[in-house]
Amino acid sequence: MNYDALVNMTATVGTMLLENGAEIYRVEESMNRIFNAYGLERGDVFAIPSCIIVTVSDSEGHSYTKLTRVESKGTNLYKVERFNDLCRSICRDTPDFEKVFEDIKKINEEPQYNFLMQVLSRSLIASAFTLFFGGTVADAMCALVCGAAIKLTSHNMERFQANNFFTNIVASAVASAFAILFVHIGWAANVDKMIIGTFMNLVPGVAITNLMRDMIAGDLMAGIAKLTESLLVATAIALGAGIALSISRMILGG
Repeated sequence: MNYDALVNMTATVGTMLLENGAEIYRVEESMNRIFNAYGLERGDVFAIPSCIIVTVSDSEGHSYTKLTRVESKGTNLYKVERFNDLCRSICRDTPDFEKVFEDIKKINEEPQYNFLMQVLSRSLIASAFTLFFGGTVADAMCALVCGAAIKLTSHNMERFQANNFFTNIVASAVASAFAILFVHIGWAANVDKMIIGTFMNLVPGVAITNLMRDMIAGDLMAGIAKLTESLLVATAIALGAGIALSISRMILGG
């Protein structure tokens, strides 16, 4: 048994799950199941949203440890499902490690929604939630632009490698500015409904769900980390909207 290769392969699968929004318990359980499939009774796995530490021991008591730093985190439930399927196939067939790495590469190279589709989806989400919260049809039409502005702003902030906190501040400020502008020129009537509907694009719903699941499962450190992250996102959204509303009052008055 090549324990180094086993640890590297298992840590890579766990990292891919964590980067795409999987819960902590899912990451740790999947990695332990892989170890069991290759004949190890157990592996010591410790995962939090920013890193994974894994240690296994061979029959002679030698330990093999790997620490993986998780730099990028997002939400891609399709990839979570694909990596879950990969874990099941690994446990069922115990393929060569090279084959597993090839499958990981194929999953990561699978085509994603193109940029235009992502912009369109953000626009439709903003428009639908604006109607849901009581906005008029005119508000919903204007919210299409606000939703697109969030995606375009976030995309350009990523090019400058800005962190998530400042990205959310700028994106929420730009979207709020468009909503205020549309109301000022008379194209829409309810600035609050448009802002709330558009901000649903930024609300970390999956992260909030996962943090509750992690805390119930006893992963308190992971849950607290995700709770802090969610609170920072909420703070950034509020700051961005507050900045836009304050500037609009100074410029437009009232």
